Amino acid sequence: MENSAVRIAIVPTPGMGHLIPLVEFAKKLLHRHNLSTTFFLPNNGPLSDAQRSFLFTLPPALHFIILPPVTFDDYPGIIKSETRMALTITRSLPLIRDAFGSLNGSNKFAAFVADMFAVDTFDVAREFKIPPYLFFPSSAMTLSVFFNLPKLDKTVSCEYRDLPEKLQIPGCIPIHGSDLFDPAQDRKNDAYKWILRLADKFRTAPVGVIVNSFKQMEPGAFEDLQKKEKGKPDIHAIGPLIQMGSSSGVQNSSVCSNWLDEQPNSSVLFVSFGSGGTLSHAQITELALGLEMSNQRFLWVIRCPSDKSPSGLDDPLSYLPEKFIDRTKNRGLVVPMWAPQAQILAHGSTCAFLSHCGWNSTLETVVSGVPLIAWPLHAEQKMNAVLLHEDVKVALRPKAGENGLVGRVEVCDVVKSLMEGEEGEGIRSRMRALKEEAARALSSSAGLDDLAKKWKGDVAAR
Repeated sequence: MENSAVRIAIVPTPGMGHLIPLVEFAKKLLHRHNLSTTFFLPNNGPLSDAQRSFLFTLPPALHFIILPPVTFDDYPGIIKSETRMALTITRSLPLIRDAFGSLNGSNKFAAFVADMFAVDTFDVAREFKIPPYLFFPSSAMTLSVFFNLPKLDKTVSCEYRDLPEKLQIPGCIPIHGSDLFDPAQDRKNDAYKWILRLADKFRTAPVGVIVNSFKQMEPGAFEDLQKKEKGKPDIHAIGPLIQMGSSSGVQNSSVCSNWLDEQPNSSVLFVSFGSGGTLSHAQITELALGLEMSNQRFLWVIRCPSDKSPSGLDDPLSYLPEKFIDRTKNRGLVVPMWAPQAQILAHGSTCAFLSHCGWNSTLETVVSGVPLIAWPLHAEQKMNAVLLHEDVKVALRPKAGENGLVGRVEVCDVVKSLMEGEEGEGIRSRMRALKEEAARALSSSAGLDDLAKKWKGDVAAR
């Protein structure tokens, strides 16, 4: 580790969805500006095999320190994911302080960048007189909701989902309270209290906020966020950051690519709900039968249902309708658990993406120019679906019935409408235009370049 090197400290929160964009951010800082990084990794248990293999393939200039795990043995009951992530950070603060302090003397740290659930670590940054920055891994629209949540909390007395009118978020399309991120659906839960606490800090604690989005996709939100106000942090648009690289040799990779190579150009619907997305058994059945009714080609990444019994089967394919694979074998491929998403989206045979609307997946599909069927499941995915369907207009969103399920006929109609209908052609045209804007943002990287220039200048001036 060179003493003269300018280095960035990064604190992610547990979970690949938070780690991946931060690593891509670090890679761009390295490749474009020769800025090195050190990751301080809090955790609440042993790292998964996926996390370990991901970390140990990083470039040498991206250092990482895996901190000792914290426990929740003293915490009663079931802990929601947002509470767990926030507590992991607060309980890791002494470990982060010690680890950072041991390196700070031998490195020129230009900035301290913390993920959205790690803003409590800003106290460590200020203790060592390093400017703190918030890395926000989701949309500018979601950030706008966070910025306005303390005000909403004071002015709205009921649950947000019970409001008869849509919420007016500055710079953004109006949104139903029921489409806000999951922690805002139960204001009495600890998860909401943690989110509200984070929101209070977002506007005041960091010097700047680094957003993994780009202005051409969310012009209204960025225009409002970047208004100069006293005490408000600078907003830096540095997206779209997506995971690049080959997945050759990985399970299901060659199966998917070989099958796609045999399909006509722009003819396949890719169906995936992300690494943690699961459906009920009944919903899997309706989705399968809807795909069959549509007569469209599809590649479906399937997981075991969310309501699988503890003694149930571990083979996701066993939960499909009887003889479904036989009936659709000439136009469908179903793979269990995982597939190389970025490569599938970039393939010429892929026409559309039925997605959970996680932000990493959203940016990948925008960069590839593939229109969407928005099927959000949890976290902030409903907000992303609103952005894509109602604002940017590059997605269709199926409607659930009174039983909470999206029925087979609805699935069939939405798939056919996107892939062969007149409405679908308009969506594909808008997505092609957005792909061009994303390519320009990727090529210029103006927001990231401005940050790197500032950080190098700050270190030189010390």
